[in-house]
Amino acid sequence: MAPHASSDVVANGAVNGSARTAPLFTVNSPNVVYTDSEIKSQYVYHTTEVTRSADNKLVATPKATNYHFKVDRKVGKVGVMMVGWGGNNGSTVTAGLIANRRGLSWETREGMRASNYYGSVVMGSTIKLGTDAKTGEEINIPFHDMLPMVHPNDLVVGGWDISSMNLADAMDRAQVLEPGLKQLVRKEMAEMKPLPSIYYPDFIAANQEDRADNVLEGSKACWAHVEQIQKDMREFKAQNGLDKVVVMWTANTERYADIVPGVNDTADNLLAAIKDGHLEVSPSTVFAVACILDNVPFINGSPQNTFVPGALQLAEKYGAFIGGDDFKSGQTKMKSALVDFLINAGIKLTSIASYNHLGNNDGKNLSSQKQFRSKEISKSNVVDDMVAANRILYAEDEHPDHTVVIKYMPAVGDNKRA
Repeated sequence: MAPHASSDVVANGAVNGSARTAPLFTVNSPNVVYTDSEIKSQYVYHTTEVTRSADNKLVATPKATNYHFKVDRKVGKVGVMMVGWGGNNGSTVTAGLIANRRGLSWETREGMRASNYYGSVVMGSTIKLGTDAKTGEEINIPFHDMLPMVHPNDLVVGGWDISSMNLADAMDRAQVLEPGLKQLVRKEMAEMKPLPSIYYPDFIAANQEDRADNVLEGSKACWAHVEQIQKDMREFKAQNGLDKVVVMWTANTERYADIVPGVNDTADNLLAAIKDGHLEVSPSTVFAVACILDNVPFINGSPQNTFVPGALQLAEKYGAFIGGDDFKSGQTKMKSALVDFLINAGIKLTSIASYNHLGNNDGKNLSSQKQFRSKEISKSNVVDDMVAANRILYAEDEHPDHTVVIKYMPAVGDNKRA
């Protein structure tokens, strides 16, 4: 748990020593005010507005925007509901949370391994707080200590899946974790079973049909699905005594939805399209709409266009938090860093070739052309802004040749090659 949180946080979900008894730091500024329940701050965001004069010269004008932030000091008890809970991501994350919560260690071929949160931006990274007034030394603190935020150990986990398999069996199916760790968490995970999910066969690969034994009635969008998702979220919140719920899409990549005027281009049209059962409304968009209407934050971890214009407009109307466009935690992240480094160094890239060999269910789903196209667009678009920002190296509309190849190779299993 981060600093500045109220002392009653332990009574609101903190366990296993995750609660900090005192703030790690306080801010001494007239722009920051602490109360018993909140942290209020004012931040001035400085940017530059660029216009063109009559003779087409650029005119740069400094611009400042004042923002006011309010953060609750009481973290509360938070639940995460994953769509695709029984998949590789969902089962692995759940096992990781249990292992860290219980402080587990297990034997591997390389020796003993202990649970940790390496690889987590929130738990494994640091941020510069400032400079020591006496020594001039930089002071860096854990990212999770910047503001009051829930500790992963305190999360309550649940979710939906088109497969009825319990989380222990799903963990075996995923073939990600070491046998020693699986044995330690098996009993707890065997008691976890996903809620029935929605399944629209046109949006995911046909080869996923054999998994779909835990689905709600209906193979296209309908208002009953929105209402059932809302009911599931409300019951999950009530049954676990939660203050907040966050929903995260970690299910299969869907095909891109066509943007159709009168269907998903505005909030009203999207709601009407769901009620009319239009075939161009995806499962992920239905989940997003249900979350928006219930003011539940929704995170999209796959590369499809979940947030069609109508969904974005609906979120703005309700002041809801939505975000995400693929997790991009592997090869795509590495490619982004390398392209950014090279172009900023004045080196012109002429071609980029991305090769991916996957043997897990993600690779199986992406072996279908429509679903692969969603991933291809996501992997290709990451370099566009960097290229467009350098008109010295690249003329307008000039881009490096960019090829993305994803091959499904079952023998690779979850040991992705990229």
